[in-house]
Amino acid sequence: MTEPVHKKVAMSALDQLKSHTTVVADSGDINVIGKYKPTDATTNPSLILAAAKNPAYKHLVEDAVKYAKTVSSDPDEQLEAAMDQVFVNFGLEILKIIPGRVSTEVDARLSFDKKAMIERGRRFIELYEKEGISKERILIKLSSTWEGIEAAKVLEMDYGIHVNMTLLFNFHQAVACAEAGVTLISPFVGRIFDWFVQNTGQKKFDYLDDPGVKSVTRIYNYYKKFGYQTVVMGASFRNTDQIKGLVGCDLLTISPTLLSELSDSTDEFTQLLSEEAAMKLDLDPVEISENIFRWEMNEDAMANDKLSDGIRKFAADAIKLEDMLREMF
Repeated sequence: MTEPVHKKVAMSALDQLKSHTTVVADSGDINVIGKYKPTDATTNPSLILAAAKNPAYKHLVEDAVKYAKTVSSDPDEQLEAAMDQVFVNFGLEILKIIPGRVSTEVDARLSFDKKAMIERGRRFIELYEKEGISKERILIKLSSTWEGIEAAKVLEMDYGIHVNMTLLFNFHQAVACAEAGVTLISPFVGRIFDWFVQNTGQKKFDYLDDPGVKSVTRIYNYYKKFGYQTVVMGASFRNTDQIKGLVGCDLLTISPTLLSELSDSTDEFTQLLSEEAAMKLDLDPVEISENIFRWEMNEDAMANDKLSDGIRKFAADAIKLEDMLREMF
């Protein structure tokens, strides 16, 4: 009698990725996050707006409005309090199902106001701590403007609040963040790709030549070469090839659609980035200052365009969320 043959089940691309990189869910949808079991999760005004429209999460929005009415009788103060609480309510639910941290984003309309970003970041932490959540499980997301980076430095050094710098498209933005001692940066792979598709004659890229992948690879290698503690979380992916090109990056935050594709795929994902490889590279240290930062951003049409565009779009979605809340008062 012959023994039955047991076929080896191929590991999914998602599981392969998880063996080399911390996977983060780029979503405000609590059910989706629970399905793919990421370590961390990130939110932003656009994701929270989409989730807030879902009837399944109506109670989280209603609770925020109810809370805001206890804070103040002034309509503007109520609206601001409700906005903050909506973000925290979604964060609290997400933290129930992930082992790591959630990123909560400060209103993009404050992107050029250092003092206001510091105050809003501290307020988020206070709201989380009131619910028994340690600041160690929270990343405050700030736009990677010069003012945002300066605000991050204060939050990290003076208050021990961990920061995630978002809307990052330029190498000098990344260097400034590392010099400021921020916990984590989120360079946007897909939006860099979008700009090159729209503004050059090239519409397709091999995954290792993708301009977004190359940007994050350069930042990762520089950080590891010069011993920065700031970690890199590639974000804003358009396809799984871009993810494949960054296997080994500290973290990757991935949309539910692409998480599903990775979960269903058995394509081979091999580690491409590592600290050991980065240490062997011949790289020169880069000087950074406010003047250098602003000049380099001015000279980088892609980064300048995408930073401004990202701030505008997040601000627009914040206004839509405010309008939704205003109707509920």
